[in-house]
Amino acid sequence: MRSIAVSLVVVLFVAATAGTAGAADGPVQVKTEGQRVTVLFGGKVFTEFHGEGQTKPILYPIIGPTGVNMVRNWPIKEAAEGEAKDHPHHTSLWYTHGAVNGIDFWAVGESKGKIVAVGKPEATVSPVSDRAGFAVVKSAHEWRGPDGKVVLTDDQTITFHLFINGDRAIDYEVTLKASHGDVVFGDTKEGSMGIRTNPALRLKGTVAKGQAVNSEGAEGTALWGKRAKWVDYWAPIEGSTVGVAIMDHPKNPRYPTHWHAREYGLIAANPFGINDFEKKGKGAGDMVIKKGEKVTFKYRFLFHKGDVKEGRIAEQFEAWAK
Repeated sequence: MRSIAVSLVVVLFVAATAGTAGAADGPVQVKTEGQRVTVLFGGKVFTEFHGEGQTKPILYPIIGPTGVNMVRNWPIKEAAEGEAKDHPHHTSLWYTHGAVNGIDFWAVGESKGKIVAVGKPEATVSPVSDRAGFAVVKSAHEWRGPDGKVVLTDDQTITFHLFINGDRAIDYEVTLKASHGDVVFGDTKEGSMGIRTNPALRLKGTVAKGQAVNSEGAEGTALWGKRAKWVDYWAPIEGSTVGVAIMDHPKNPRYPTHWHAREYGLIAANPFGINDFEKKGKGAGDMVIKKGEKVTFKYRFLFHKGDVKEGRIAEQFEAWAK
């Protein structure tokens, strides 16, 4: 689609480089300070990559096309009005899983696993003009058990898009590598590519105004556990309707994925929890990655103006999927 073809794109992470990437007056800038990397659109913060201080790499905040934060503040910052102080592992936007060789990387605690950045990321950045530009970054991580031993490694590419119409997107490409032996991604609903939304996008709650639909036409709480190509949540926030669509790429294993999508603001693509979602028997969703092999997953988060129709989510998905 034209809005995609003429998009302005930036990819997070300029390794070991302090300062700003992109022209000082350009539409996209990147500033680095230690393990924190800030992406700015039009001189204003879009998001920040937090490489340390959490049990996994996260993005926070995420500012939508109308200027509101699309994710909840807690537990990273003090809770905003209407935010529930529950599930402390729901930290904005992340990738992880709740059963990896029997270790829980989803929750937090001394008995849980952690995902730790390793080495320096590599970044390539193209010139940014008033028409289009992009940069690509590759970073690596170790998934370490509570004993500090490495269970597996991953390579991630995170891409940030600013579209001409003001919409924004974040693309994740995660390659899981069985670098230290066989790896089993276990059958549990606690996973995997997730976001905890602004409380206004919730379907239930004191400030909830959200509506939701998936690619198959299911609505509201009926999205939980269903397979779908994409899901979309939207709500009126501070005078304008804004939403987030999350898309599963057709080349992903077990496409279309199941969705661990809750009424309280958690939305997660989870291709592993088949027993939880379909009651097909314990372990039905296990995925084994043999030693030396790897598996790649790709997802898009589209932060858009309007509802599912105004945002043209079905069309946007088809264009991205190609």
